[in-house]
Amino acid sequence: MSRILIIEDEVCIAELERDYLTISGYETTIVNNGKEGLAAALSQDWDLVILDLMLPGVSGFEICRRIREEKNTPIIMVSAKKDDIDKIRGLGLGADDYMTKPFSPGELVARVKAHLDRYQRLTGMKAPSGEIIETGGLRIDRASRRVWVDGTETVFTSKEFDLLSFLASNPDRVFSKDELFREIWGMESFGDIATVTVHIKKIREKLKDSTADPKYIETIWGVGYRFKI
Repeated sequence: MSRILIIEDEVCIAELERDYLTISGYETTIVNNGKEGLAAALSQDWDLVILDLMLPGVSGFEICRRIREEKNTPIIMVSAKKDDIDKIRGLGLGADDYMTKPFSPGELVARVKAHLDRYQRLTGMKAPSGEIIETGGLRIDRASRRVWVDGTETVFTSKEFDLLSFLASNPDRVFSKDELFREIWGMESFGDIATVTVHIKKIREKLKDSTADPKYIETIWGVGYRFKI
């Protein structure tokens, strides 16, 4: 049974999330403040974390950052704040998804299931040894999920690695944001393609790839993205 940590200070929302997830077969634990939530997230192994943005003690942004320093556990960030800057910041810190309150419990369960299924499928796959992608100064080892940029190993979050690896494995082919979202996040009807844009931006920063003169990931305006060969 998958274990889910809910870090949410609004008790009624946390209990509603817990009830729907429990009915769906997940084991859930609720923590109602940031300090205890951070301690629980780092001290135990969870299959997924549902993380509120505005928390007493320690903010959801800080908790997300600290989790990502140590773990690749899927994180769904939730907030009543609708500003794009908060979504961009949350995704930039390594959150896998961002949901704006209010949302239906059914949508939350669907997103949880999609993230868990994909994460478990990816971590359970054993790529053939020596499966290396090399181009220019970029080296991707799909078996060990490690990346080197100009000879220096660079850390990518789980979703960043999946997106980079997918594009590099399909060079010179243009993918729309919708296609990339379905491929990497495994969702369709609940998708927010802004998530793809934010992850591409973070990947480019780590690759030191210029948008004006890209070496690796090229934007095809009005269509999507292409990995150059």
